[in-house]
Amino acid sequence: MRNRLHYRASDRTRYDVVIVGSGVGGSMAAYALVAAGLKVLMIERGGTIHRGPSNWAPDQALELSPHYTMESHYLIRGDDRGRLGTFQCVGGPSVFYGGVAYRMREQDFCDCPEVVGSSGAAWPYRYDDIEPYYGWAERILRVAGRSVDDVRAPRRSDPYPNRAPDVQGPARLIWNAAMTLGLSPSHLPLAIDFGGPFGSGKACSMCGTCDGYACATSAKMEPSTAVLPRLIGRGLTLLSNTVVVRLLRRGGRVEGVDCLDRETGHRHVFRGDRYILAAGALGSPHLILSSGLHTSSPARDWVGRCLMRHCNGIVFGLYPRPLEGSRDFHKQIGILDQYGGTDGEPKLGCIQSIHPPPPGLVRDRIPGVLSRIAEPLANHSTGLLAIAEDEPQKANRVEASRSATDRYGIPRAVVTHRYTARDRAARRTLMRTAAAVLRESGAWIRQPVHIKTFSHAVGSLRMGLDPRTSPLDRSSRFRGVENLWVTDGSFMPRSAAVNPSLTIAANALLAAEHVAGARILEGRIEAPSWNRPEKALHPTGGGSR
Repeated sequence: MRNRLHYRASDRTRYDVVIVGSGVGGSMAAYALVAAGLKVLMIERGGTIHRGPSNWAPDQALELSPHYTMESHYLIRGDDRGRLGTFQCVGGPSVFYGGVAYRMREQDFCDCPEVVGSSGAAWPYRYDDIEPYYGWAERILRVAGRSVDDVRAPRRSDPYPNRAPDVQGPARLIWNAAMTLGLSPSHLPLAIDFGGPFGSGKACSMCGTCDGYACATSAKMEPSTAVLPRLIGRGLTLLSNTVVVRLLRRGGRVEGVDCLDRETGHRHVFRGDRYILAAGALGSPHLILSSGLHTSSPARDWVGRCLMRHCNGIVFGLYPRPLEGSRDFHKQIGILDQYGGTDGEPKLGCIQSIHPPPPGLVRDRIPGVLSRIAEPLANHSTGLLAIAEDEPQKANRVEASRSATDRYGIPRAVVTHRYTARDRAARRTLMRTAAAVLRESGAWIRQPVHIKTFSHAVGSLRMGLDPRTSPLDRSSRFRGVENLWVTDGSFMPRSAAVNPSLTIAANALLAAEHVAGARILEGRIEAPSWNRPEKALHPTGGGSR
């Protein structure tokens, strides 16, 4: 049954904008468009996740969640798993993210031949162009951070909306060890409501289940908690449990979205003047390819290409005694001393503190008696995540299968991805630093683990100035189709070496201005508050002042 918050859309209604996908890119674009007074329909394949103590259950983590499904799985080349499921829910995969909300650094928008190689990847704008939208996104998501302690922090016009809490528990061990080694740890900026002046009244309980779980208290500021409820109250039509089968084209324009209701099997076509794809860096190129829209693009050979996902690894540290606060919040610290990319430094990446694996995943992935041994040891453990920027390679891609289809008749997506020697070398260097920090903090055993997920997937419909090699222009419009934009992580020409969600959010707000044909952000936007109405944003006169 549909959640009562979600209006049933009529396929006889014409919308100003139809958005496919309710994750960060779709929701933040909708935020600006609804503020501009446009009639917006959002279509989401998954259902609503209800919040409460059940979200803390071991079988609710990551792939164990009922919202992770193999219903329309991807076929994976070069991976021993062979196939990959998807998260399908209102809010998208960001419902399960850890809340880290880093801005990319200024140098990430500049040329870096070491990373770019022969791919031709280049940003069509600079950091200063997106900086106001970073601030707007931080205010919408109530990001908590500290501006003074990040040694690689980019310029910012305004402070963080809220202050990050003091480092505590196992993270304090990591902080002290990093300082002893001459590193410069800093507070992670987090889209989590810790209270503060712009809090929602649903403050974080510091429970330690951010990474991999839907937040039981709705304190994690992702689309289904921080954005969509407000937009529904202001006129957004959100249609869940609806599968987009294809985009319908007439000439150089999209004229409709062909959909199936997952519950009834009924078919509908929804129409609008403009369309936004925000189905993710795997889903959006797949939908463009399976709809045949790539044939209209001057960059048709680059549609689905240059897929990136960061070259990530975790080093877990095992301590001789249980850690104080071991069940509490670990994800508090960033170490960016080796970020690089300026003054001849090699481009490496960042290190972040992270929780031990969720107990449910430990039981699922470690067989028999070993899982009963490993689970109690989680209280003796903490981890450090290494994020290295990966090269944009044309060979890494998303394709539509010519032979296999899913239950809805959609061609299967086929994903190919391999890292380069440079990617792996950057990850090794970061993981060595992570292991040294854990050793200094007292960990007896340091266990490295390479990450194979596509949680940071970006780049498969990159923007750029060259229409022959960049499917999107600088406004995120899909070249060759007049009324189609893409606002998920597909747009990124490079992955940088920080979590991509805030950059996706900021670019979606920027792109929405082009979709609306109006300056929505102008001057200072008042920080939103859950408990009082915002001042109106007018499409002709800029923002509230």
